[in-house]
Parts: sequence; C-alpha cells; structure tokens
Amino acid sequence: MEEVKLMKGNEAIAHAAIRYGCDGYFGYPITPQSEVLETLAELMPWETTGMVVLQAESEVAAINMVYGGAATGKAVMTSSSSPGISLKQEGISYLAASELPALILNCMRGGPGLGTIQPSQSDYFQATKGGGHGDYHLIILAPATVQEMADFVGLGFDLAFKYRTPSMILADGIVGQMMEKVVLPPQRPRRTEEQVREQCPWAACGKGTRKHRNVVTSLELDSAKMEVNNLRFQETYRRIEENEVRFEEYYTDDCEYLMVAFGSIARICLKAIEEARAAGVKIGLIRPITLWPFPKARIAELAAKTKGVLVVELNAGQMIEDVRLAINAPTPSVHHFGRMGGIVPNPGEIIDAFYSHYPEAKA
Repeated sequence: MEEVKLMKGNEAIAHAAIRYGCDGYFGYPITPQSEVLETLAELMPWETTGMVVLQAESEVAAINMVYGGAATGKAVMTSSSSPGISLKQEGISYLAASELPALILNCMRGGPGLGTIQPSQSDYFQATKGGGHGDYHLIILAPATVQEMADFVGLGFDLAFKYRTPSMILADGIVGQMMEKVVLPPQRPRRTEEQVREQCPWAACGKGTRKHRNVVTSLELDSAKMEVNNLRFQETYRRIEENEVRFEEYYTDDCEYLMVAFGSIARICLKAIEEARAAGVKIGLIRPITLWPFPKARIAELAAKTKGVLVVELNAGQMIEDVRLAINAPTPSVHHFGRMGGIVPNPGEIIDAFYSHYPEAKA
C-alpha cells in the first residue's frame, strides 16, 4: 500500500534521504531550506539507519565534510540556499574534479548578495554553468512538485554514482516551502562496507586486500596529465548529455506558440496556457527537468514549428540564453517574462505578457 503524506518539499527531501539509505548529511541553516536539517534532526535517523546528521559550523565546513564522506564511497549530501551555495562553490568544484558522487540541494532565494528570503530562480546560471572554477558540470534536476523533491533524491544519488559526479536538485523556494501530498519511497537499507567497496573500487576506504592505494585528489601538477583528466571529464559530460536529458511537454502537438519554464513557474504557465486555449489560442509548454543536460534538441524541434517562444522565469532572464542557443535562429522570436525580487506571477500576468509580445495571437 502506498504511504501518502502531507508535507513540505524540504521535509520530503529529508524523508527521502533516509529512505534512500543515505549515509550522511552535513548542512547549515539558511532560509528557505532549514526544514531539511530540522526534519532530519527530528527524525533522528542515526538511531534507526545509522545515518550521520551533522550541523556544521559553516557552509564551507559542510561541503568539505561532504567531500570527505564522498571520497570513502559513502552516499552523502548537503543542502543550502543561494548565498550558502555560493560559499560551497570551491568544495563543489573539488568534488567534480575528484570525480566524487554527492547530492546537493539548492532551495533558491532571491539575490544577488543576501537578497531576500523569498523564492526565486536566480541561481540558474550558477548551477548550469559550473558555478565554481574550472571546466565542469553538475547534473541539475529541477523539481516542480513536492513529489519530485522526494523522487529526485534517489534519482540524483543514482546519477551521481553512475557518472561519478555531483548532482544538484535546484528547487525554487516555493517548492521547498509549499505543502502537497507525497508518496514516499520504500525504506532501503544502507550499503554495507563490502557493498561500498564493490560499488566504488576507487574509494579511499582502506587498502584492504588491494595491492594499490586509492588516492582521491583534484590536484595534478603535471600539465599533460591534467589535460588527460579534463578530457576524461568532458567525455563523461558528453555521455550524460547523450543519455540523461529529461523534460515534460504539454499541448505541443498543435501549438502555434511555445512557453518554456521550469520548476514551480511551469505549473503557473500550464494554468495560463489552459486559460489561453479556452480562448482559442494554441500555446504549448515544455518544462526542462534536467537544466543540465538541457533539452536543447527538443526545444529546437518544437520552436521550429511555432510563431514565437516565451521563456518564463523567476529571474531577470537566465534560461532564455540556453533557449536561444538551442534554437540558433532569428525566428521564431524569443521573448522573456520574469520577476526578480521574489514576487511570483499569476497566470493572468503571464498571459498579459504573452499578448504584449504576440498581440496577433489575441486578435
């Protein structure tokens, strides 16, 4: 029988982490994601599964604890919100360069700087373009529901271990704070030490019966060897782009115009589209689920048969750059509608923005 619960998105993350068999969580409080740490502290999984839950002294400490845990092959994670993720960027770059799997949640708030504690999608650039130094990518999952917050914990960990690279759940603050029904995944046991060794032969978890020592590092002083390392990273990223693109689309079979949106804003766009279609305007929607790898091929295919594209975001215009690159053509025209300070648009405002760019559609 399914176990249905009513909870916040942040709470769903905590429950799903325990049920996945996560070995350790290291974090620090910051609005609007503090419920992740608070829920884990309330559930006390160290008494049931043996999962470590630790409030570090800072975001920098938390990400480096994740680095240490990931180096031993353990399933470890952290969570924060925009300014806290900025503080973690060096450690995230180290994780990527050391080819370590880990899960990171960014429950976004408005910026730049300390900004506001209200929801935003202002970290799209930071997440999809690397964020830290060097040529690297993270696998970026963008949930639109509380159910996906729970589901993407397991998916994020699985992809991280499959490709030996960090995954990030990039959730706008609305999804972290809103309450919905969610079906939690079944409880999985944590892996034994033997299973960790078998799954992660690269891990620094003691020499054991191996003849060689595993060394985990992002440092390489030989430039020729560093070039080889980076070429290997890029080959991994190419495989991810080939195999892991995820998206959803609605009303695209006959659409004359296209909206592109991710996260909670996609839900508002869908309502706006339903109202527009009731008035005879044929608009479709594509919702990228993986912001990286980005569904550029499908967006280009859909855009080629439309009169125009409206990209709707809770920021000044970030994903629109990837949409324009995907289309790579002057037509159809691509426009943006967004809000920056944590003010969430309603369906009517999105429709008004659409008609302002495409008045012929209303006529």
